[in-house]
Amino acid sequence: MKKDINKERNNPRIKRCNKVTGWLDILYIAAVVVLLIHLFVLQIFDVHRYRERGKMQRASHDFELRGDIFDRNGIKLATDRIYYNIYARPVDYTKRETPRKIAKLFSPVLTIPEEALYKKLSDKNIKVIAVKKNVDRDTAKKIMKIIAHNNFRSISLDKKDEREYPQGIFASHVLGFYNGDADVSNGVELSAKDKLEHVVKATGYQQTRDGKIIYQFSTDPVAPTITPKGQDITLTIDAAIQHVCEKELFKMMAEKAALRGAVIVMNPKNGEILAYAVAPTYDPNHFQKASNAQIKNWTLTDVYPPGSTFKIITVTSAMELGKINENSIINDQGRMKFGGYTIENYDYKQKGAPGPINLVYLFEHSSNIGSVNIGFLMSHNEFYKMLRKFGFGEKSGIDLPGESSGLLASPKYWDKGIHMTMSYGYGTSVSIMQMVSAVSALANNGVRVTPHIIKYSPEEEEEKIKHIQTISPQTAKTITKLLVKSVNNGKSSIKSDKYNIAAKTGTSRKPLENGRGYSGTMYTSTIGYFPADDPQVLIYVVIDSAKKGAIWGNTVAGPVFHEVSEQVARILDIKPDKVQNKNTKI
Repeated sequence: MKKDINKERNNPRIKRCNKVTGWLDILYIAAVVVLLIHLFVLQIFDVHRYRERGKMQRASHDFELRGDIFDRNGIKLATDRIYYNIYARPVDYTKRETPRKIAKLFSPVLTIPEEALYKKLSDKNIKVIAVKKNVDRDTAKKIMKIIAHNNFRSISLDKKDEREYPQGIFASHVLGFYNGDADVSNGVELSAKDKLEHVVKATGYQQTRDGKIIYQFSTDPVAPTITPKGQDITLTIDAAIQHVCEKELFKMMAEKAALRGAVIVMNPKNGEILAYAVAPTYDPNHFQKASNAQIKNWTLTDVYPPGSTFKIITVTSAMELGKINENSIINDQGRMKFGGYTIENYDYKQKGAPGPINLVYLFEHSSNIGSVNIGFLMSHNEFYKMLRKFGFGEKSGIDLPGESSGLLASPKYWDKGIHMTMSYGYGTSVSIMQMVSAVSALANNGVRVTPHIIKYSPEEEEEKIKHIQTISPQTAKTITKLLVKSVNNGKSSIKSDKYNIAAKTGTSRKPLENGRGYSGTMYTSTIGYFPADDPQVLIYVVIDSAKKGAIWGNTVAGPVFHEVSEQVARILDIKPDKVQNKNTKI
């Protein structure tokens, strides 16, 4: 027997088995020791970390609302609306928490027929049933009371927020839109995103699975009742002026069957934009339904040949360089040819060549040839440098997204033909905001102020708003005087009985989409400021592709300018200057 046992022990297979078993025993004991050490460390040395993780599982950080957006007078233009979605979980139904009982209690509050609600709640093929969505706060409070009173566990409320624009399409291209789920935005909602979402202090608290607050000594009892919110934004927009601009723009566009249009009203002294109407428009509450053409702020993204309004810039540039003065006489031969270019005054076929003209005549009759001859008094480099001073070829700096720099070729690419067309508003393409910024220098003693749509604190203004001396105060005053005389002398639609208005109309052919040649449609525009002795308001009206009636700056954009200027003067209570200066020369 002993011999058999010894023989078995000496068996190589049994020896290997015993060896493996021994190592397994050692590994098992080692694993147990490591586990015990790990548990000891967790419970004794690392307890603080896991307590914090436990708190995090119970912590509730209420979602944060975006700040509201107001006009300059406190009218709310954008806000967050809180709503609730109500869900049911069939897996949590019990004998006392049945679909029938829930339907009976909730039906009157949710205004859903009891049988319809019972049928919805009885669908056990759905793990989570959407009982009702988009429920307001008052209804949600009633639901919460029912849940608490009956200790329901199968019903839950999901708190949501949605961006809302109480005024509908009003100032839509200024406000833009915001959708938190898709994280998309535009307009001020995009450019002021950091402010609107900046929460100074968000307080956390703990709650149980069913949403009850866990109060401790350190818990702020008010915290659960307050929803963290970003900073509010106040715009420079005046809702009353914005309404006038939109109404007059939409009316003229309908009358003329126009494609697009814009009216901008700005205070030239501080760069604040008082109104910014753009068409076509859209409702930011339902921006998903709008087309790209409706959503795009074409006044910033698109460029166009400004036409005769640009003659203001040509004449001002030459005067600033000392090439002409207030009393200069310019030859106007009515028609001019150069290479493949032929240009003529709009009334050349009816009136022929006017001959020598002064600057008031040039503005009043919108002389193409007179403007070209003044342009030729400057070299390529001189003219180019003046255009750059006026801000052409670069962004105006307005606090809205998507602004274009415009198209202004380097003078090394200019020839006489480009210089010629540049002089009367065709050799360059500008954005509407660039023209507003450029002409504002004339209304502000030669100083351009960065146009802006957001009201800033003095510290922010110092950082964001630039004041650029573009021309001398004397040049600005002289050009203003000439423009006022040209308006008062003629029968322009922009003429006012109460105010001396410095303004110029323009009509330009619209380039084809591929940039080669021109279409048969026109841009009509009017830009000006008043009262001339102390300009408070600058207005720019542009209407694209009007199709009915006479298509001229004076017949399409001019009447809009006139009506807007009259109503803006009333809203701002601007003192008339024609009454004061009726016996003196302007």
